[in-house]
Amino acid sequence: MAFAALNVLFIVLPMQAQYATDFLLTDLDKPALKAQVQQTISQLLTEFNMASAEGRTVRFDSIPVADAAQTCITQIWRNTPFRTGDTEVIERCLHTYGNAYQVRNIPLFLKSDGEEQYQEAVIGFDNNGTITDFHLALDNNLYVKVLKKGWDVTDLRRRQIILDYVEQFRTAYNTKDMEFLEQIYSDDALIITGKVIRSVPSEMNNFMPEDKVVYNKQSKRQYLTNLARVFRANKRINVVFDDIKVVGHPAKEGFYGVTLKQGYTSDIYSDSGYLFLLWDFNNPEAPQIHVRTWQPKMINATTQLPEEEIFTCEDFDIM
Repeated sequence: MAFAALNVLFIVLPMQAQYATDFLLTDLDKPALKAQVQQTISQLLTEFNMASAEGRTVRFDSIPVADAAQTCITQIWRNTPFRTGDTEVIERCLHTYGNAYQVRNIPLFLKSDGEEQYQEAVIGFDNNGTITDFHLALDNNLYVKVLKKGWDVTDLRRRQIILDYVEQFRTAYNTKDMEFLEQIYSDDALIITGKVIRSVPSEMNNFMPEDKVVYNKQSKRQYLTNLARVFRANKRINVVFDDIKVVGHPAKEGFYGVTLKQGYTSDIYSDSGYLFLLWDFNNPEAPQIHVRTWQPKMINATTQLPEEEIFTCEDFDIM
């Protein structure tokens, strides 16, 4: 019996070595926590590789991962299983706020319809070394560009929190996380969606059709009800942000306007346009979106939406 168990052990260990990814952490001056996190993230990345190779779901049996992070990993995995592809990952440790930390630039290859797409992930952990957060990252150049524009320590910290929530916001659409979206939109959120329509030729427009953007307003409940219907109708949804601008509200402390150039792809529909979010970060533990607008990038095949028509903070009054 002992001999049989020993044979199983020798079979499992070479498999783990074959798919192992070692994670090394820098910029953390707590030796015990550093050792714990290095071991935990190494285990998690190795498990991603093994689960991908074996065509199964991720197992968290002996890895300290909080329920919320497990849920996010499972939701992403359900649509696009992934692996790391690297045998060693070395990254800096960022101290976010309170007793929270994170590491960025975790390389992943997400598999969809037989093809692999490179993306990066963010892993958050607490002072005990437990993984508390896992989400897909913004492009690192975009992330650094926004942080560099912070004009003091408070603004820099808020921008870091904003970017973290923008990444979670994007991941929530990719994973169809209705619970997160329910929490992040304020109860009185204003939702505005632009749509290009072509007017009927008439004498007023010299008998030529004219393309223009018309806007539809929705409440939070209307928007989320429609969004849930979209989630059910599509197996995969992929949201990416190609550009980002963060601007503090000129009159309201703690309010920030975030303008994103968004690409959206699903099983039955795709588009690109400008997403504007008006965030209230006065409570950094529970920020909320008061305004969400989407505008098409192109009015027609040759005409872009004029820059002066893209929504900003100044277009909305805040009580």
